[in-house]
Amino acid sequence: MATSSADALASGGSAADSYLETKPSRWITNWNPENEGQWNTVGKKIARRNLTWSMFAEFLGFAMMGLWGIVVPQLPAAGFNFTADERFWLIAAPGLTGALMRFLYTFTVPMVGGRNWTIASALLLMIPAAGLAYAVSDPTTPFWLLIIIASLAGLGAGNFTSSMVNISFFYPEKVKGAALGLNASGGNLGVAWVQFTVPIVIITAGGLALDRAGLIFIPLCIIAAMGAYFYMNNLTCARADIKSFGLALADRNTFIISWLYIGTFGSYIGYANTFATLLRSEFPEVSMKIVFVGALTGALVRPIGGWLADRYGGARMTMIVFSLMCAGSLGLVMTLEQLNFPLFFGLFMLLFIAAGMGNGTVYRMIPAAFRATALDPQTGSLDPTKLASARRLAGGCIGVAGAIGSLGAFFIPRSFAMFGIVGGFTLFLGCYITMLFMTWYFYLRRSSPLSIANV
Repeated sequence: MATSSADALASGGSAADSYLETKPSRWITNWNPENEGQWNTVGKKIARRNLTWSMFAEFLGFAMMGLWGIVVPQLPAAGFNFTADERFWLIAAPGLTGALMRFLYTFTVPMVGGRNWTIASALLLMIPAAGLAYAVSDPTTPFWLLIIIASLAGLGAGNFTSSMVNISFFYPEKVKGAALGLNASGGNLGVAWVQFTVPIVIITAGGLALDRAGLIFIPLCIIAAMGAYFYMNNLTCARADIKSFGLALADRNTFIISWLYIGTFGSYIGYANTFATLLRSEFPEVSMKIVFVGALTGALVRPIGGWLADRYGGARMTMIVFSLMCAGSLGLVMTLEQLNFPLFFGLFMLLFIAAGMGNGTVYRMIPAAFRATALDPQTGSLDPTKLASARRLAGGCIGVAGAIGSLGAFFIPRSFAMFGIVGGFTLFLGCYITMLFMTWYFYLRRSSPLSIANV
């Protein structure tokens, strides 16, 4: 079946420009967003529609990743007698499996289609949602079963990767960065949403109804799947570049940037998932309803980080980000014993803002760092052959760094469990100092190979 837009002709496009060939199951066979005629007539509308529903599924994925972080502090009140170490394991488990899912989901869209996989990934979230609803209804549920169900929540992390991969095929290069930034920010808001919503829906006249924390996902997952079924498309032009991952793994920039991304995205998701537990531990008198503010702020400032990186350079802004994170961590180490809630909250907000902005600044560094390798150090001109290779490397690096960065959701709660709150922030301070130094040494130092590119 072939479709075209009559409105396209009225807006100045030609029938040839607007023509799109589609097949059953909403496959588009001749999608080309770089064709301005097609983009300005029918392409832009289709891309926005796919972005909307892909972002909604991603939003639910991030919400699932943050769900146990807000449920675990409520377990003692629901009759579960787990140790502090066991509770931190429940918070950390989704981060460990989530890192694997982010890597695996990179290949799903090219294999089965963006629409098809959005349907599947949305419905898959019903498994950990229903599992949680079942497990928390009975205080005698064994810890081993809870840890398995918590691990399944890591499926949500994969939704981010598959959504970003999918949307990257729909938009032309000139607006792809903005589209992906909007997609990422919309997804990140899922953590704030679940932290705001769960404390409200679990309260009943007779006490806690923790099973509702999982049940509220069931209708939303069905809506996401139906929206994808009716309004999204598959693209035959979506192809997986598996070799790019191997090439990226052979380049040291991939591991440097992955380490930096643990410091930004890993910190954001790790702090978001542990904030409620730390708040309950240090300030039990403070309402849990305030927890969502940190994750919300971090998500909203991500596009600002990207914009500042575009304007002033990703490496420069990333150095500022890690300087702020050093200040926030040091401040918490020095003041936690004072049990001053306004100070505690303010310093944590500084960490959320810095980490949120850093998500955008580090992502901006990836294409710039690899593009710099295609520059002739003498003339400053780009080598076309090296530039094509650089783009493949950047694509592979995004997938690898995204998966590695997700490990922050595992390492941060486990660090608090092993070293305590002060010990954990002392460790993070040391990590941020190394990240600050590495950003300067490899990307800003005057004699570094990439300094000429203004990464």
